[in-house]
Amino acid sequence: MAKKKRIVVDYNRIEQQVWQLAEPLVAACGAELIDVEYVQEAGNWYLRLYLDREPPVDLDLCERVSNLVSPALDENDPVGGSYFLEVSSPGLERPLRREADYRRFSGQLVCVRLYAPRDGQKEFSGTLLGLRDDGLAILAKDGSELVFSADEVAQCRLQADI
Repeated sequence: MAKKKRIVVDYNRIEQQVWQLAEPLVAACGAELIDVEYVQEAGNWYLRLYLDREPPVDLDLCERVSNLVSPALDENDPVGGSYFLEVSSPGLERPLRREADYRRFSGQLVCVRLYAPRDGQKEFSGTLLGLRDDGLAILAKDGSELVFSADEVAQCRLQADI
């Protein structure tokens, strides 16, 4: 029996190792680690840690976390090459990646981006209803309920209601 694909992100090995290493250090600073991203851009590798907390993330927090995490990364060397470490807030339109994110932000406005168009459209906005067995459910602005399977969803982000 094949394992069902999930909407939540399956982190690669490096991101998982960094997450395990950084999460307790971030928590010691009074924040929550919400995402780890290891990507190559313009020929350089970037390791990004995204934090959240109340009161909002500020530069002082990012600096404290960076100063704690950097030596731990150097000692454990999960990356194995050179990279730039960036620590920041995900911003108002943060991505939802883990099951806990979908529970926490149920009832909030989200934007769902699909890999391929559905009815000629790749982006849908609405109120997050949550994850269900049949996929990610939102209540569209016209009052209709939309459900997207895990295979369809490229990204789901909070949408600032400005």
